[in-house]
Amino acid sequence: MDPDFAAGDGGPSFEFAFNSVNFSDRVLRIEVVAGDDAPGSSDDVAGGSLADWARHRKRRRDELLKEKEFATHMSDQTNCNEVEAEECDAYEENQEEPVAMIEEEESPPSVGPDGDEAQSIDSSWTVVSTPVLRVNTIYISSAILAAKSQFFFKLFSNGMKESDQRHATLRITDSEESALMELLSFMYSGKLTTTEPTLLLDILMAADKFEVVSCMRHCSQLLTSLPMTPESALLYLDLPCSISMATAVQPLTDAAKEFLANKYKDLTKFQDEVMNIPLAGVEAILSSNDLQVASEDAIYDFLLRWARAQYPKSEERREILSSRLLPLVRFSHMTCRKLRKVLTCTDIDHEQATKCVTEALLYKADAPHRQRALAADTMTSQKFAERAYKYRPLKVVEFDRPYPQCIAYLDLKRDECSRLFPSGRIYSQAFHLAGQGFFLSAHCNMEQQSTFYCFGLFLGMQEKGSMSVTVDYEFAARTRPSGEFVSKYKGNYTFTGGKAVGYRNLFAIPWSTFMADDSLFFIDGMLHLRAELTIKQPSA
Repeated sequence: MDPDFAAGDGGPSFEFAFNSVNFSDRVLRIEVVAGDDAPGSSDDVAGGSLADWARHRKRRRDELLKEKEFATHMSDQTNCNEVEAEECDAYEENQEEPVAMIEEEESPPSVGPDGDEAQSIDSSWTVVSTPVLRVNTIYISSAILAAKSQFFFKLFSNGMKESDQRHATLRITDSEESALMELLSFMYSGKLTTTEPTLLLDILMAADKFEVVSCMRHCSQLLTSLPMTPESALLYLDLPCSISMATAVQPLTDAAKEFLANKYKDLTKFQDEVMNIPLAGVEAILSSNDLQVASEDAIYDFLLRWARAQYPKSEERREILSSRLLPLVRFSHMTCRKLRKVLTCTDIDHEQATKCVTEALLYKADAPHRQRALAADTMTSQKFAERAYKYRPLKVVEFDRPYPQCIAYLDLKRDECSRLFPSGRIYSQAFHLAGQGFFLSAHCNMEQQSTFYCFGLFLGMQEKGSMSVTVDYEFAARTRPSGEFVSKYKGNYTFTGGKAVGYRNLFAIPWSTFMADDSLFFIDGMLHLRAELTIKQPSA
């Protein structure tokens, strides 16, 4: 028996048989009892928003958590209290088992979703605590319901005498009534009569509860097709684990993650807003390769600020950083200066910090072809793929003797260079020499006589102030066919803070020749640049 099909999936429709005495072999008695002020009640569905739905659900979850804590302290009380605690625990995870009974004329037993005879519930306690508000009676086909729902399949085929009885009873809260009626109708027709997001969510919860996978998939498809907002996307990511992890609902959670990643792609612009987004949303945003951010250093700094704001307790914060947030940081693209700070951060387990930094340094020292393989591999790309950094990562080699010297390597993809035309710029991350911060910038600009566009490369000093330093510098680029670095420009310049020097036409050719398919300077679609800096004179 495969319950994972319905008319909505291309199977036959039995809509004509729904609640029809002529095509039914059983009667389902639905007892509606008083419930909490939860989403899905008749007053909620018509005008309630997704935000209301989320608030109701959060409030109910908080109430149940308090009840669970109270029940834990009262564990030595009556058996009735134990039953209540168990029900609270189940509901908290939205895994509560529907109360089902196959009725005889006397003393009907209660049967759970696994088909076994359930523990009896004290009827006097049930009546006092959950008064029946109304009873709905519908005619059902046990074969149709069993084909679409594992819950009903087990209920009607447990092999006990109760499974042969004509009458079955379900007990639900008033907040579940509309959703259950839609679900029962769907199992016959494969269709739903609503596109209201709050009711669809309630139906999704009911479909999970009664194990109707085809309806879970259908709700997921309908919700995915509706316009998404940050609030709805975060709500879909906060569904109970049993739902969010279900294959049938995966397209909905994937769409929610994609929406958030696109919405907050420019992290610098939306940083204040993202600071208030819950953990699941932050994970979706920072998992994206297209995240536009100054550098991976900025992502690391942001996550520390977010964690400290959201989790003021040190122990809880360290746990969240260790298990959920640090795996999102691509340490291999952080600067060595920031990696040193990772090792001394008190919010991070030192052993984990050491492992992350060591792995990053090994990656930086690896051969370029090996780095590209790691970034392209789906198993490792989450650690090693570059994002859309506003400041391009560099590889830097430093020397102290005989003079302070460093060599910085900057690689630019062909499409990155193409987007520079006609007046764009790409800046590198900062690198340091003799205590001074420098950066490289690649430009598309007009040649000095303003006759054509060309590619330029410049070296700038980061810090502003009165200090100056004299630097010998040389620019080089890999060139076909040899693939060796060829010197293109060298000079000597005394820098003061904020100043830059370079060459407007590094390759002495027009932009069109530089970008041509047969260009000498793109090797496998990559432009490889090198800047060598040496300080031979003391700072003034």
